Amino acid sequence: MDFIDYYKLLELDKSATPEQIKKAYRKLARKYHPDLNPDDKTAQARFQQINEAHEVLSDPEKRKKYDEYGKDWQHADQFEQAKRQQASSGGFGGGFGGAQSQGYSGNFDDDTFSDFFEQMFGGRARAQGAHRGAHFKGQDFNAELQLRLSDVYDSKKHTITVNGKNIRLTIPAGVENGQTIKIKGYGGPGIQGGPKGDLYITFNILNDTNFRREKANLYTTHNLPLTTAVLGGEIEVNTFNGKVKLKVKPGTASGSKVKLKGKGFPRYKKQNEFGDLYITYKIEVPEQLTEKQTELFRELKKTGL
Repeated sequence: MDFIDYYKLLELDKSATPEQIKKAYRKLARKYHPDLNPDDKTAQARFQQINEAHEVLSDPEKRKKYDEYGKDWQHADQFEQAKRQQASSGGFGGGFGGAQSQGYSGNFDDDTFSDFFEQMFGGRARAQGAHRGAHFKGQDFNAELQLRLSDVYDSKKHTITVNGKNIRLTIPAGVENGQTIKIKGYGGPGIQGGPKGDLYITFNILNDTNFRREKANLYTTHNLPLTTAVLGGEIEVNTFNGKVKLKVKPGTASGSKVKLKGKGFPRYKKQNEFGDLYITYKIEVPEQLTEKQTELFRELKKTGL
C-alpha cells in the first residue's frame, strides 16, 4: 500500500496547530463530501483519506506516533518494546547510541522492515526479532459511511471505498448514528508476514423520515381530527414499514400517547427483535368553517361545552 502523507493530504506542514488541523479538515471534508460529489469515485476516495488523516492528526498521542513512525505508527508500541528488550539484553551496551538520531520516518515495506531492525538494533536484534517471530499486524483503517435511516432498517450490502479500493460489505440492520464497527482483516497488509489490519467504520445516519429514533424506539406525532378526538373512531397511522389501523377512544386529549409494541426499529444484531413505536396525538382545530359548521359550534357552546 502506498504511503499517504497525512499532512500533505490536509495541505499542512508538521508544525500545524490543532486548530489549523481542524480548520483544514472541515474545509476539505466539505469540498470532497459524497453528497456534493455523488458520481465522483476519486472525490469519495479522497474524502475517506481526509477522514483517516484527521482521525490520526487530531489525536495528540496518535499524532506523536505518526510523526515518528509514519504509516507504521500503529506499531509504535511494539517497536518501542523491541528497543527496550534489546537494550535490556545488552545489545546496545546499555543504551541506543546514535541509532535514535537517524530520524526514521516509519515508511517501511515488507522488504525493508528487516533492515530497520538491523540498523536500529544491530545484527543480534535482527536474528532475535525479524527471524524469530517479529510479525506485526497491518495498519488499521478508519472510514465514515453515510446512510439514510431507511437504509439501516434491513441488513443490506453496501460498497465503501477505502484508500481507492472498493469493499462490499453487509451492514447489519439497526446500526446507530455515530456507531463504529470493526471489519476484521480489511486494513493494511501485515509486516513480516503478520496479519492484516482491521477496518473501523463509523456511521453517519441521516434521518430523512418523520420518526425520531432513540436506540430501537421510534417516536412520531399524528394529527387527529377534532371530531374523532371528541367522538372516537378508527384511524390509519404510519409506521416505519407500512400503515396500521388504530381505534381512538372518545374524549382523547391533545398530547395523548399510544405505544405500538414491536413497531419500532430493529435491535442491532438481534434477529427479529424490534423496539416500540410511540405516537403522540395532536388535535387539529379547524381553521375554516362553513356557516353551517359555525352555527353548530355556537349551539354546542350554548350547552356549556
